[in-house]
Amino acid sequence: MLEVKNLDVYHGWVQALRGVSFNVSKGEIVAIIGANGAGKSTLLGALAGLYRPQKGEILLKGKPVAGKPPEYMVRQGVSLAPERREIFNTLTVLDNLLLGAYHRYRAGKKEVIMDIEKTLELFPALKGREDHPAGTLSGGLQQMLAIGRGLMARPGLLLLDEPSTGLAPLVVREIMSTLANLKKTGVTIILVEQNTVAALKVAGRALVMERGQIVLSGSAKEIMGNPGVQQAYLGRTRMA
Repeated sequence: MLEVKNLDVYHGWVQALRGVSFNVSKGEIVAIIGANGAGKSTLLGALAGLYRPQKGEILLKGKPVAGKPPEYMVRQGVSLAPERREIFNTLTVLDNLLLGAYHRYRAGKKEVIMDIEKTLELFPALKGREDHPAGTLSGGLQQMLAIGRGLMARPGLLLLDEPSTGLAPLVVREIMSTLANLKKTGVTIILVEQNTVAALKVAGRALVMERGQIVLSGSAKEIMGNPGVQQAYLGRTRMA
């Protein structure tokens, strides 16, 4: 579904991504882990059209899309739920969800309304709060809203940037369980996370990034068992 080849991205004079290459198949959940500043969010931004690569290719279903603007990528089925949620605090929950479907609202209002109901079924904690200002919600509910807004675009590829940030463990488990259920519907997910344990429990494969490069890839089980990953990201040290 997605193929990335030798991707370079700069922020000004600073190179944020260096020769990044990987692929994602339809229906997969692929986790991307790494420390702050590793380039994880930049990678998602490049896939979503927020950053223009200086070099390399992004192929979506075999079609080159590198450098295309965000609105184009949304219409191609790529949706980003950004870090820190970035919901519209003064708008209602319902209006935030509707904004996720802005590009198809006029042509298919009935389908949009149906999708709102599906999203509320996926996140039942949002039910009954449709008229509440989004800024009054708890952090966990705001994260559910951010993911729900992304799903309102009907994406084939959902990009999630640090969805567990600042959330209680119980809420994190609920959100990760929802992602596992989404996989069953055929949605492909790229999950950027610093909560390595949570990410590797839900993902089938994982990539480890350091200094703008992918330094390790494999199944989630392989990555979880890697001694270097255990020491760097899981707080474990090898026994002497």
